[in-house]
Parts: sequence; structure tokens; C-alpha cells
Amino acid sequence: MTATNSTMSIAIVSGKGGVGKTNISLNLGYALSQLGHPTLIMDADLGLANLDVLLGISPEYNIQDVITKDVAPRDVVVAINQQGLDLLPAASGIADLVDLDEDVQSLLLTRLKPLFHAYDYLLLDLGAGINPTVLSFAAMAQERLVVLTPEPTSLTDSYALIKILTTEHGVKNFQVIVNMTDSTQEARQTFDRLFAACHHFLGIKIQYLGLVRHDKAVTESVRKQEPLVKWAHRSPAALNIKTIAESLHKQRSLLAHLIAKSSVLRVPYGAHARSYSQK
Repeated sequence: MTATNSTMSIAIVSGKGGVGKTNISLNLGYALSQLGHPTLIMDADLGLANLDVLLGISPEYNIQDVITKDVAPRDVVVAINQQGLDLLPAASGIADLVDLDEDVQSLLLTRLKPLFHAYDYLLLDLGAGINPTVLSFAAMAQERLVVLTPEPTSLTDSYALIKILTTEHGVKNFQVIVNMTDSTQEARQTFDRLFAACHHFLGIKIQYLGLVRHDKAVTESVRKQEPLVKWAHRSPAALNIKTIAESLHKQRSLLAHLIAKSSVLRVPYGAHARSYSQK
């Protein structure tokens, strides 16, 4: 009898840097673990890792050691809290990791997949932009969360990222988080502009997942190297992230039958790889 999968994989991406993607990845993972879901955050910005910096930790090993030193993946994992949030750290300043060829990607994933099955959620914190490794990992995940801000450049770069993933990698399911927004109205207007472009030019319907408000507590939490949802759990941005986590919890329940039939990360074969929930 074929074993079923219960891990939901989510690639967290952005068209440009500086939109708060990594901070959202960390705090979303923290919030999911607080809901009782064991969660692994994989720092998949392989050459420019910074999740360890946000947490103020210096891991003994990183993903590079899995590839080059035959270190067991479980020995690389760092526990972040007692509720089941773990980090799989990456290296920083290692140019060779930025552009992994397909063989190395396949080797890495083969070694990591047994680890992934221990978690309800796998969050991939990917680098910003349209680097080939970023696109490849984004296409492998079951879901993609696109983080953008109301700035016009963030909007256009997010569209470019979605366009390439849709036309060259064949994935069509995207959810959007509008970060650093001053109001619900501004967030919805930002999403609506992106939705209209994707629907008109690409023929896809992206989904609105939520907003995260502009919040001074975010900057303070970064300075203190503490997750926002731990350090200022009642701040507006922390409450927004908790709401997004609850939405993902509901999605995972609704999509359980599809997740069970899918791989945690599906290695794409050429430009026509598909995720489980094309719309």
C-alpha cells in the first residue's frame, strides 16, 4: 500500500527584495507551530541566508553540509521553540549554492525528503526575484505565497515572477500577502491590481490570503532578534500573521485528500511540471 503524505509545502516568494518576505516566513512558521502544527522552515535563499540572523543564532551546520560533507539532515535542523518549529539553515556568501543544477537539486531533495515528513508544514523561504534556483524550488512546492507591498515596483516585479512561473514552469496556483500596508483598503487595491493583470494577461486567478500592517513592532523585533509573534504577540502585524496562519490551517484541512496524493516537493521535469492544485 502506498504511503500517503500529510506535509503541506509552501514556497514563500517575492518579486523584489525588501518586502519583508523572510520576516513573514519566520513569524508564519512560529504562528503555525503555536496552533499545534510541527513546522519546518527551510532557508532556501541558499547563498544569502539570513533567517539565522533574525533569530540571533549561529548554527553548527547548514544545507551546504548535507551536500558536501554528508551531514545527516536531522543534524542540521535547529529547534526554534518547544511547540515544534524547526529551522533548516542555509549558508551565506556561498556563490556555488545560488545556482544549483538539476542533479544537485535532486540529490539534495532525496536526502531531505525523509526529514520533511515529520512536519505538518514545510515553509520554503526563497530568495527574491527570478533566479533559476528560486524558480525551480517555487515550482516544486504545493503552494506559493507571493509577498508584496503597495509600492508600484513590488507590484510589477511580483507580476513578472508569477508570469515566469506560469508560462515556463506551468504552475498556476498563487496566494498573495500584502505586507507593510496602512489599511485594508490599500491592501485590497494592491491585490486587485495584481489580480487584474494576472487574469487578463495570464488567464489565472490568484488568491488573496491576507495583509500585514505597517507596524513599528516589526522593526523592534528584528533588532531584538526575536520573532514578532513571540515578542509582541498582540501587535497589529502579529495579529495579522496569526490570522493568515489560521487561514492556512483551514486550507490544509480542506486540501488533505490532495496533499495525501502528492509529494512534499515535486521535482519538476522540464518546463511543464505541475503542482497539485492548479486552478
